[in-house]
Amino acid sequence: MDEEAASEPRPAAGSTGAESAPADSAPAAAEAPKAEPRPFDEERDGPVSEQDALRSLAAGVGPDAAERSEARRASAIADLIAARLGDDASGTRIGTLALFNDSVSFGGGLHTGGGRGPGAARGTGATVALDAVELADHTELFVQPEGYDTALGELCGQALLVLTGPPGSGRAATAVNLLSEAMALGGAQDGGCHRLLDPAVLTEPGWEPPAKDSGYLAEVDEGPSGAEPFGVRRLTSLAAALRAAGCRLVLTGGHDLALAATGEAGTEPYARYALAPLDPLVVLERRVLGHGPEPEARTRLRALLDSCDATRALREQPAARHAVRLASVITADGDLAATVAALRDPSDQVRAWFQQHRSPAAVAFALAAAVLEGSGYLTVAEAAVKLHDALTPPEPVPPDLRFADRLGHEQQWVGVESADGGAPRVRFRSPLLGQAVLVHAWSTLDGRRDAVLDWLRRLLGHRDLEVRARASVAAGVLSWADHHYAVHRFLTAWAGSTSWPQRQGAATALGVAGSRPASADAVWELLDTWARGGSSAYERRLAGTAANAVGTLLGRAAPDRAVGVLRAALDRGDDWGTLPYVAWGGVHLLHQGQASALLDAHLEWSAPQDHSPMVNKSLSAFVFAVSRPYERPAGATETVRGVPGVPVLLSRFRAHRAQLTELWARALARSPVQDAALPALREWIDTFAPLCPGALDDIAELLRGVARRPGKHRERLRWWLEKWAADRDRPSPGSAQLRRRI
Repeated sequence: MDEEAASEPRPAAGSTGAESAPADSAPAAAEAPKAEPRPFDEERDGPVSEQDALRSLAAGVGPDAAERSEARRASAIADLIAARLGDDASGTRIGTLALFNDSVSFGGGLHTGGGRGPGAARGTGATVALDAVELADHTELFVQPEGYDTALGELCGQALLVLTGPPGSGRAATAVNLLSEAMALGGAQDGGCHRLLDPAVLTEPGWEPPAKDSGYLAEVDEGPSGAEPFGVRRLTSLAAALRAAGCRLVLTGGHDLALAATGEAGTEPYARYALAPLDPLVVLERRVLGHGPEPEARTRLRALLDSCDATRALREQPAARHAVRLASVITADGDLAATVAALRDPSDQVRAWFQQHRSPAAVAFALAAAVLEGSGYLTVAEAAVKLHDALTPPEPVPPDLRFADRLGHEQQWVGVESADGGAPRVRFRSPLLGQAVLVHAWSTLDGRRDAVLDWLRRLLGHRDLEVRARASVAAGVLSWADHHYAVHRFLTAWAGSTSWPQRQGAATALGVAGSRPASADAVWELLDTWARGGSSAYERRLAGTAANAVGTLLGRAAPDRAVGVLRAALDRGDDWGTLPYVAWGGVHLLHQGQASALLDAHLEWSAPQDHSPMVNKSLSAFVFAVSRPYERPAGATETVRGVPGVPVLLSRFRAHRAQLTELWARALARSPVQDAALPALREWIDTFAPLCPGALDDIAELLRGVARRPGKHRERLRWWLEKWAADRDRPSPGSAQLRRRI
């Protein structure tokens, strides 16, 4: 049916269409004051009327404006994550089977404190002498850290040295070198070095060295419970016993030992030495090339390391033990590339970390960093505290959690970076680690899954919009472990929630979940099911979430399937309740760079030009899409290059000239769509064209194309342009110019 027959043009109702027609002969409905718009009631079951849906769409009230901003930010963050996951240049991959079928057990849940392995020796002071091979391995190619000579002098004078540093920092090698040199300086022929197999004996009252004039090494277990007995008082007693026997002891440990051994500055009768980080490349170079290498040899070695990504691996994991491992492969002519790939495998790193660190504080910060990577330290720390509270029994006073103090010990994979004097931000040192941490914890911490999920859901309501978006993305990452479980455990509940942040969270999560080929079909089938639901308030919310989800990465990857979901959600006969959701979903899809697919869909849906609701719904959604100004996503690469503050379909008119001309003609020619289309056209002319160079010429071309169509298109345009140009309260110079040009 011809659109002129379907809807009599407004100028014909009040004028002959002549240029001299008076302005007041226009239909009163187009300029009359409108009643205060109100959104339709989302909680009301049953079909929503056309009038209520159009009022809600025109007013822009309710959750839609917030959902739009949230969706753009979440999509930008999801883009960054997807780019990282698909970055072949990184040389890393998450071991899917290793993560999802992991058999690691945490013994019924998290617990505090470290513990010795099942094979650790115990006894009442059992010792073993360090043989010549072990001494040579530690001393021949040793790289002295900063302050080494001072520490050696203090060990010789004080008899007891508390040496602390992060795991893997080379504290064992440093301890052996310090002790062997101290004993040699004291006259022992072979250094007299022994290892205490059970350091717990040092905490027993009245302990004495097993042999006089000997040196001992002891390593304190990681964790507060392992370090607590070694307080200032106990260490003072140990130092006295050692001096009386003419012995030396180097006690090594981590952050907790450093705290336990700290008394008033300069008053302890023993020495303390905090190991400064070594450059792992220097350690590797010494191990491979020895002392005083030739410059050419150093250059060849650095080239080899760069070619295999070994340099990058050591920057991501700057522990001395990794440098020693790579050096041993090089000297043995082993497969360096394979060793580097294994070292950088995030699955192995995550599994090893979770096996070692089980305290709620450590796990809480790791998960918070994985969800909110790139956020400020204070934001991550606050989220970690809330998760810690959920993982532990309530305490009468808030726990004294100081995450920053432990970053270099428990969280060596995390760095806190400050750029240009801004707030410090938390980032993992290597790509994919954040996602691996999330999936590993979700798949293995069975007793804590409810607490993690509740914490993640609360983050969706965080005051910081960036935190909400990152939490949504994290939920999508979790669904990779078991999509079916995620759908029934939390995604459907969020998608049908009365809380719009939860619905937005579900949409973003599904976009991330569907970005993987293995789960894409399942996600699309779910969205199709939701889109074709009934007219209850709950089913309408599910359809709305489906429409929102296609404006994420899903729609960019499969625009044809995206418009299929939008059509299923929109084509509900006389029920107009999904129109606002579909209109916003179209805007988000447009901002994903899929303008052609969206415009072709609107052309198809409105092609009958009859009185069916689908025609009016489609054209109403089109008018909404051409009215929404573009917002450049912060912190992400633009998918579509638009002019900020100007609708994408205006700034990119020339790329879609034919589609836009036909759709504008249809929208301007029929009621009630023209009630929104005419003000939208004037906004293009008066508000947006001055912001976009060349836009007025594009609008002139658009209007000439509409005017050439048969029927009353030309006289309608001329009549309204004259009216806007002569508006007493708000004259439109652009309309006057366009009137002359068409």
